[in-house]
Amino acid sequence: MKLVSRVERSLLVDRLQKAGCVFAVDEVRLLVTTARTITELEVMVEAREAGRPLEHILGWAEFRGLHVRVDPGIFVPRRRTEFLVRQALTRCHSGTVVVDLCCGSGAVGAAVAAAVPLADVFAADIDPAAVRCARRNLDPVKVFEGDLFEALPTTLRGHVDVLVVNAPYVPTARIELMPPEARLHEARVALDGGADGLDVQRRVVAESPLWLAPGGHLLIETSTEQAPHTAELLIESGLTCQVAHSHRRNATVVVGTSPESSLPESSLPESSLPG
Repeated sequence: MKLVSRVERSLLVDRLQKAGCVFAVDEVRLLVTTARTITELEVMVEAREAGRPLEHILGWAEFRGLHVRVDPGIFVPRRRTEFLVRQALTRCHSGTVVVDLCCGSGAVGAAVAAAVPLADVFAADIDPAAVRCARRNLDPVKVFEGDLFEALPTTLRGHVDVLVVNAPYVPTARIELMPPEARLHEARVALDGGADGLDVQRRVVAESPLWLAPGGHLLIETSTEQAPHTAELLIESGLTCQVAHSHRRNATVVVGTSPESSLPESSLPESSLPG
């Protein structure tokens, strides 16, 4: 049985359009499909009119064909980040050790795991709420809470084949210019990249050579404007570097690759050895 009539659906579209929702028709379709009762639908529509992100209302975001669980307050995975996943997948195969750092909902890791089921996917985030959410989208025992690499098991040091990072890269002063959906409803820690937007990237890049396997790859989503600076950070850390850009997605990914040769085990810190 239909929850609402065609006329009632049209009225809902009008309400969302007046609230500034550009894709009101599609949003109403999703809300009507998700709601179980008329009362629940009205609550959801009112929340959308008030500016809450659609994904927080639905409880999920579509990402590379997946329904990724997204709890209120969690960073909503952007479509442009699908390009980051695509770049990662070209470097993944059965048995690849993948780490989704600054994972948020775990959307990137979940997309990699779905495409390469035998990849060994780990994830970490500093935000406890994000970690709880990511554990619903990934193998929960492989999702860790903590500050960047401090969250990860030390047995991964020197063994990460693909390190995928969508760290916050919005300069602090520009956060107030972001759409209210992000600025008011997503955790600040998921957005704020410091004065130039590169604070978290600097920390990731500086420590990444200790965690990458020989020939391992570090992939960082960034802006076109910031990409040359991100690339410079990677080169200074001893990684070879390339920049990939998708005009269709308006997405930029900087890829660093560690040298194929590594130090002998006796030269490595004890904590970096497996086991």
